[in-house]
Amino acid sequence: MDTADAFAPSIPNRPNPKRRDLALRISVPFAVIAVVVLIWGLYVKLSGVPPYILPGPIAVANAFAADWGTLAPALWVTTKITVMSLILALVGGVGFAIFLVQSRWIEIAFYPLAVILQVTPIVAISPLILIYAPSTQVALLICAFLVAFFPILSNMVQGLKSVDHNLINLFELYGATRWQTLLYLKLPAAQPYFMTGLRIGGGLALIAAVVAEFAAGSAGAGSGLAFRPPGAQYRLNLPPLFAAVLVLSLLCGALFSVTALISWLHLPRWAE
Repeated sequence: MDTADAFAPSIPNRPNPKRRDLALRISVPFAVIAVVVLIWGLYVKLSGVPPYILPGPIAVANAFAADWGTLAPALWVTTKITVMSLILALVGGVGFAIFLVQSRWIEIAFYPLAVILQVTPIVAISPLILIYAPSTQVALLICAFLVAFFPILSNMVQGLKSVDHNLINLFELYGATRWQTLLYLKLPAAQPYFMTGLRIGGGLALIAAVVAEFAAGSAGAGSGLAFRPPGAQYRLNLPPLFAAVLVLSLLCGALFSVTALISWLHLPRWAE
C-alpha cells in the first residue's frame, strides 16, 4: 500500500444530495396526505357526524373497493377522452402557434379568435356542442379539446416569440431559411414553454371532460366518472361520491406526474 494512501484521512460515505432530494419530494407529500386523512378520520369519529353528511376514510375505502367494478370502466372512458383531447390540443395548439408567429398581421387577425374561445365558459357552449356533434363522445372530446387548446397555444406562442434576437440575426447572417430557423432555433428554444402548456393542458382537459359529462347528463354503460357523484348525491349515499372524486383526483395526479416526467426527461436536451 502506498504510504500516502495509508495516512490519507478517511472520508465518510455521504448520501447523494440528488437522491436525498428525490426521497424528500416523494415522502413529504405522502406524509402530508397521511396526516390530512388521519385528521379527517379522527374528526368524523370524535364529532359523530353522520355518514350522509361526511363519511369517514374507512367508509370511502370500502365504497371504493365495492364500486371498483363500476368505477374502472368509467375511469377508462374519462381517461380515453382526456388523453385524446390532449393529443388533439397539442397538435392543434403547436400548429396554430407556428401559423400565428409567421406574421404580425396573422397574429393580430386570428389570435383574438382563440381568446374568445378561451374566455367563453365551456358550461355555456357545451349544450350547443351536444346538439351539433354527431355523438355524445365526440361532443365530450370537443369540449375537452377547447379547454386544453388555449394554454398550449398561448405558451407556445410566447416561447416562439421569446427567442434571443441575436441568435435569429446569426441564423440570418448564415443564410438560414425561415423554416430552418423555426426547426433548429425557435422550436428548441420554445420547449420549456411547451412543457408548461402540456402540464396545464393535461389537468384542464380532464376538468373539461368531466364538466362536459355533467352537461351531457349521460349515465349507464359507456359513461365516464362524472355520472357517479350526482347519483350518489341524490340518494344521500356519500361514500360512493367520495370514491368517484378520489378516482378523479388520482387520475389528475397521474396525468400531472406523467407530463412532469416527460418534461424532466426532455428539457435537459434543450435547456438547463
